[in-house]
Amino acid sequence: MIREMDVSNIHISPVRQLGPDFSDTAPGGDVLSFNNYYMEKNGKPYFAVSGEFHYSRMDERRWEDEIIKMRMGGVNIISTYLFWNHIEEEEGVFDFSGRRNVRRFVELCGKHGMDVILRIGPFAHGEVRNGGLPDWLYGKPFEVRSLSEGFLACVRKLYAQIAQQVRGLFFRDGGPIIGIQLDNEYMHSSAPWEITTGISGEWVNPGRDGEAYILALRTIALECGLTPAFFTGTAWGGAAYSDRVMPLWGGYAYRPWIFYSHQGEHPATEEYLYEDYHHNGSPCADDFLPAYPPEDRPYACCEMGAGMMCCYYYRFIYPYKSVDALANIKLGSGCNFIGYYMFHGGTNPLGHHGTFLNEGQVPKRSYDYQAALGEFGQVRESYSRLKSIHSFLKCFGDRLAPMETRLDAPPTALSPEDLDTLRFAVRTDGVSGFLFINNFQDHRIMPRKEQEEVILKTAGDSYRFRFSIDSDENAILPFHFDMDGIMLLQANAQPVLRTVVDGQPLYVFMVPDGMDGGLSFEEAARVTGTAPLLSVEKGNRRVQVLVISRTMANQMFLLQNGGLVFTDGALLEGTDGTLRLESTSSETILCTYPADLLSRSPAAARLPDRDVFGVYQVCVRERTIPVRVAQTSPQRWTVQLPAQALEWVKDVRLRIDYRGDIGMLFLGSEMVSDHFCNGDTWEFGLMEYQEQLDNPFVLYIAPLRKGSHVNVESGMAGRSEQSDALISDLISIQAQPVYEIGL
Repeated sequence: MIREMDVSNIHISPVRQLGPDFSDTAPGGDVLSFNNYYMEKNGKPYFAVSGEFHYSRMDERRWEDEIIKMRMGGVNIISTYLFWNHIEEEEGVFDFSGRRNVRRFVELCGKHGMDVILRIGPFAHGEVRNGGLPDWLYGKPFEVRSLSEGFLACVRKLYAQIAQQVRGLFFRDGGPIIGIQLDNEYMHSSAPWEITTGISGEWVNPGRDGEAYILALRTIALECGLTPAFFTGTAWGGAAYSDRVMPLWGGYAYRPWIFYSHQGEHPATEEYLYEDYHHNGSPCADDFLPAYPPEDRPYACCEMGAGMMCCYYYRFIYPYKSVDALANIKLGSGCNFIGYYMFHGGTNPLGHHGTFLNEGQVPKRSYDYQAALGEFGQVRESYSRLKSIHSFLKCFGDRLAPMETRLDAPPTALSPEDLDTLRFAVRTDGVSGFLFINNFQDHRIMPRKEQEEVILKTAGDSYRFRFSIDSDENAILPFHFDMDGIMLLQANAQPVLRTVVDGQPLYVFMVPDGMDGGLSFEEAARVTGTAPLLSVEKGNRRVQVLVISRTMANQMFLLQNGGLVFTDGALLEGTDGTLRLESTSSETILCTYPADLLSRSPAAARLPDRDVFGVYQVCVRERTIPVRVAQTSPQRWTVQLPAQALEWVKDVRLRIDYRGDIGMLFLGSEMVSDHFCNGDTWEFGLMEYQEQLDNPFVLYIAPLRKGSHVNVESGMAGRSEQSDALISDLISIQAQPVYEIGL
């Protein structure tokens, strides 16, 4: 089917600065600001890529390398909750030590060039106990999340303590903190008071005081010394709004919370339909109902699903291809500030008196979230796939940000159940732009699209795209794309980045799965060479073009010197340019461009080149770590590792495959990890416990009960559970070394 769209007559909203509530100046003169389209740095479009990483949900020894992984993955802002009950679990006793040391975390973010948004509550949610409110608030003579003087006095003490910890670290001080979120989902969402769960099941007050409450928190924050360039607030679900706070949005297609009321299979959602989020009056298929004219604010996100936790009544293996597909959808729909929740998983700390600080619907310790980077730094497919989009935004986001969205038809005309109609959108200024294509749908399998055709008519030309695309794939295709003065008319390949190698501009394009990768240049351009490396010349202008597969793009890392390294492992580059490779394999093959990039590395052995790429082998001593397992009861096993298990390796991950209801791992009397059985391998990192490996772990697999009921027939208050069958099997348990190799 041929689809035609005239994008020549684009409605461009007037660009206007949002004023002093959304701007600030650093000591060196750098200016951060917002207009109604996008964020700016020094008056130029700056494309924010925010990733959620909860510092107190990770041992502080892991922080720095995980921050580097996020930066290498293209994230430029780290967003983090400051959970009140992690800070002031006991009234009047504030704890900023160890994994709660927010100052050290923020300083590490700044060291590696990452901006920071602090989400300071007082209510956070985040699947934390009471939504982050300390238990002691339950017995106070005032309502939480209200304008009560008593509650606001407690908030003031909290904010003052946070301000003391981060003093001097704001953008205006030359520090990395640019934003602060006030409360979370106010007047939209709540959480159970966990001390009542299972008895009365009471919930935290969701809020009733509207904008006045948000502004009261803003005033208290400023008075305490929390002085960001801008404040943010969650805008979805009819949450309270103030025009002095930047509204942030999001989207989740995998929704465990629906099973409070929903029966049956999870429905397909509207999250993978393109919308128009920045034009006033545009109909939307989802719950985008802003309390302001959409053209008055950028469409910005803080909670795009980069994973999802398993809840007790909804367990699933998260499809990692859904994450970059959602990023594609948001960008095509007008988003100019993307934010993922969670980008990095974590582990909830224990309370000081053994209290579990997670909410009851999720595991007591684990908050892996099936995120792009796992609970113990595992690199997931979603991390690898997102790098191409993030590099695109870093290099070409200034072109995309001012462009408007055009849709073929209103999203309300397309059902998520329609798997055959091509889903596409255009971001354009009427002359140039990008064709966004999505072939992913949650909870359904999209068929491969064959020989699709889209014709775009601009003010100066017409572009005919003919392409196929595989199931679950997405693409961003350019038209009228300026490459250092040479015009790329259109391409069936996605621009990923621009760098400079040996003094020559190099553009990298990725061929989405199922596409042919063709590039069409203006008639005056002369193209020589063959894929993967082309040379394009026009007059005295010359650029190199590297065309790579989706697989290679997933492996690609851009270095500070402009070179490219391709690896399945995690590449970490320090501020001084030093390189380290983190891998679960003792032998790794790396590719580079240019080919001699690692020729001086004593750790990398040069192999014969492959096409234009240098090929290197990196080896370390392989470690085999024995695991002794003994079953001690029908549902319990002891797990013993050598006391020296972590010698010569960076970390060791236990990989547990089992059948049952819940897996729980204990060391001594402490539950160190737990997992709701969903058919996937449960992983647990040992780095934090290397001093305790003389002691065995105890693995308990709570059985999956079939035909369970409680027998209450006794006249003497006797009760006992009886089940027709108990399923509790340990299939395998292995110790996987994690190696680190200096390059």
